Amino acid sequence: MTLNLQRIVPAVLSALLLSIPASASDNALQAAVDHPSRTDVNTARDRFRNPVETLSFFEVTPSSHVVEIAPGAGWYTEILAPLLREDGLLYAAHFPANSSSDYAQRTLRAFKEKMAANEVYSKVKLTEFAPVEGIEIAPANSADVVLTFRNLHNWYNQGQEAAMLIAFRHFYTALKPGGILGVVEHRLPEDRLQSDWQNSGYFPQSLAIELAEQVGFELVATSEINSNPRDTADYPRGVWTLPPSLRLGEQDRDRYLAIGESDRMTLKFRKPQQ
Repeated sequence: MTLNLQRIVPAVLSALLLSIPASASDNALQAAVDHPSRTDVNTARDRFRNPVETLSFFEVTPSSHVVEIAPGAGWYTEILAPLLREDGLLYAAHFPANSSSDYAQRTLRAFKEKMAANEVYSKVKLTEFAPVEGIEIAPANSADVVLTFRNLHNWYNQGQEAAMLIAFRHFYTALKPGGILGVVEHRLPEDRLQSDWQNSGYFPQSLAIELAEQVGFELVATSEINSNPRDTADYPRGVWTLPPSLRLGEQDRDRYLAIGESDRMTLKFRKPQQ
């Protein structure tokens, strides 16, 4: 009898992988994603944002001390707060209280109201972040993980590379030696680096790595957890053409819904041991 190894080997490997139990940390991550305090509008986006896989890749555990940068309306805060409430610590580094931006003030006010509305957020520590000097997102050398989701393009538009270097230095200062910086961002195709991409909402992965390394971070790994090969990154309203924004309204709506949310880089950096 001739054995078909091309079929048998993958089947055996698949069976072995399925037999490996999930780690306690991954179970805790899944429980946080399934927490009843999460809103339906946010859980509907899990299939695009892959929170369990993403946070596991960034080495977030229930005992981690985590800084979430620019949490916005609190999409990831809804997961991180219950995950870290008992044994960890969550800093939510939101807009500065003295910001002159109406949008920043409205967003910060709504976030504070959200934090006050449910006991699950009672231990979240609210701090401030902006890509400027003179702020503290968390005590120096205290954080295990700093997380930023889809923010690089905003900082670049505020002050290009100089603003981004300030941001990365804040992250570096807050992290313990050996701590992790996790970055998720809309990814610009590298062959479009010479195009007018700056206001598109997309950002070059190569530039993100270069700037983080300038500050002293070491790139540990990249992941395609949040990739979307259907995204061509060449739309009339930039990344906001795609869901959830759908800036073109009903124009080509079905086309953009079929593409889904953006293609995203997922980068893991480490602050070197000193």
